[in-house]
Amino acid sequence: MFELDVRSRKPIYEQLVERLKELIITEVLSADEQLPSVRTLAQQLTINPNTIQKAYRELESQGYIYSIKGKGSFVSPATPNLTSEKIEKVKNELSKLLSEAIYLGITKDELIKLIQKIEAAVGGGVEDDQNP
Repeated sequence: MFELDVRSRKPIYEQLVERLKELIITEVLSADEQLPSVRTLAQQLTINPNTIQKAYRELESQGYIYSIKGKGSFVSPATPNLTSEKIEKVKNELSKLLSEAIYLGITKDELIKLIQKIEAAVGGGVEDDQNP
């Protein structure tokens, strides 16, 4: 499914959370798709099952996945209320990062190119047909 950097300073469960979020956001994992079991993923990645469980709990608390007892973990469909809260949180974090980027000397054109590159990689977002 993916690889983790065991030499990274970032904890393995955080790497796992970020990678699974990326797969969900880019729709590699679709809504209501079942995630690998904790045991299976732990064997594939050769890491402790508790680490997988911690990552799954974190993703569940953030609303990216849901669990059904005895069945496993599944990708959550986007819900309008939860999505608007996430959008507001992301906007706040993005604002901080953009402020830092501008302070460090990254130009507006460089930021726009970066956004366009990310948009192309993710597959767009909400299209605005009103502005040509």
